[in-house]
Amino acid sequence: MQVFVKDNDIDQALRVLKKKMIREGIFREIKVRSAFVKPSEQRIQEKAQAIRRHRKLMRKKLQRDGLLPKSTRSRTQSR
Repeated sequence: MQVFVKDNDIDQALRVLKKKMIREGIFREIKVRSAFVKPSEQRIQEKAQAIRRHRKLMRKKLQRDGLLPKSTRSRTQSR
């Protein structure tokens, strides 16, 4: 991974690097590898993730078909 520093602006380069690392999933991978997870717990987590993915996919499909209203949550909404 490579980040160019322009005009000696280290802060901007670090922000860009962090965004790239988040996009690549490096922080998530570090978190997963930091502690041992029992195989049974790992199966439970993977199954739960698969269920969440499926529900999200079905919700989007129903919204496209007009059977569910569009999400009222805005991307620019402050938290």
